[in-house]
Amino acid sequence: MGSPLRRPEYPVLAAEAAASSASDLLPASVRTSFPALADTAETYLDSAATTQKPRAVVETVRDYHAVATANAARGTYPWSTALTQRIAAVRARAAQFLGAAHPDEIVFTGGATAALNAVALSWGLTALRDGDEIMYSPRDHVANIAPWLLLRDTLGRFGRRIELVPYRVTAAGRADTTDIAGKLSPRTRLLTVTHLHHVYGALNTLAELRDRLPERVLLCVDCSQSGGHIPVDVAALGADFAAFAAHKMFAAPGTGILYCRRRTHTELRPFLPGGTTDAVLTAAGFDSGVMPGLLEGGTPNIPGILSLGTALEVLDSYGMSAVAAHNRALTGRLIRGLRAVPGVDFLPGPAHERRDDGYGIVSFTLAGISAADLGFILAEYGFLVRTGAHCVPTDGGDPESVRVSTHIYTCLDDIDRFVDCVRTLAEELQ
Repeated sequence: MGSPLRRPEYPVLAAEAAASSASDLLPASVRTSFPALADTAETYLDSAATTQKPRAVVETVRDYHAVATANAARGTYPWSTALTQRIAAVRARAAQFLGAAHPDEIVFTGGATAALNAVALSWGLTALRDGDEIMYSPRDHVANIAPWLLLRDTLGRFGRRIELVPYRVTAAGRADTTDIAGKLSPRTRLLTVTHLHHVYGALNTLAELRDRLPERVLLCVDCSQSGGHIPVDVAALGADFAAFAAHKMFAAPGTGILYCRRRTHTELRPFLPGGTTDAVLTAAGFDSGVMPGLLEGGTPNIPGILSLGTALEVLDSYGMSAVAAHNRALTGRLIRGLRAVPGVDFLPGPAHERRDDGYGIVSFTLAGISAADLGFILAEYGFLVRTGAHCVPTDGGDPESVRVSTHIYTCLDDIDRFVDCVRTLAEELQ
């Protein structure tokens, strides 16, 4: 029952058995291309929240506002038509970067949260029938939980009942595919999963389950943390929908990508009707519009989209395999260092596997001090990390923690100094 898009694993997993080392690191000089890091004593370790912006991206945003500012697709004069062409080029580049087969599968949104809500609103409101089921993880980011809860509530107000079926997460932080397989039913319509978990740093590909999913079950993948951090191929993942946050891919905030596989297009309706959607809607019933305009009502975040195009060029210049190897080397160094610190307890994730590596995200607690207090003290020493529940619902089962996340501007020295700082604090607490 597999579809033509059920392809072999994508590149980052093909080399998963290889140990990451210092030789995998990109040159430390790349840090100089990020202006915010050039003259600061702080060590930024919060790239899962947002990435720093390369100078080229900063200049792209500035140039839009300073040179030939106009609206796209709303004029026949050169300033407007040039922007229309540039946005089309960014769409095509994004499709290629993410492994989409067609540019019309790429929808620009206000962010990953907007992209996930768009799936619920443009597909779920009309495609789901009474008794249908959506499978989800209660330990995912709230942006991949709340849209489905709201969808259930909204449909229920009109007498249509849908079920949300939770699935478990393993000690390694991955979606439990055995549990998912056991809970699939004839009424399952959508399975939503996080690609790279924003707290655990665990990678989900559903490799052992994908070919067992019936064709009627659509797969929605939250790629907020994997996009721009590891190679992502939406076709290899078997995704029908995939959400990306541009600000976590070196681009400006306020822009996201929703990948909609072509087989879903006939089931989609506009969730934000307005300017541009009017050109593709039919007077008969709003249900035969042309993608991606059907889901892109109103003026888009033009500087954000342009910055995304520049960000993809920057990422391509380093190579996503090299970016992933860099983060894996840093993650391994961090896990090995923290494991030797008394009182450190890791949340689910790569630290609970035999290999000491991962994908740039590690979360932990330290005995004798709250995560919030530890984060405050670390900031006093110049280490900028995320603390708290990290946008996981409070009933998710995990304690508040410190999250460390890296990117290409993070160096081994940053990791070593951070571990030394945590070790010193642990000794003082003891």
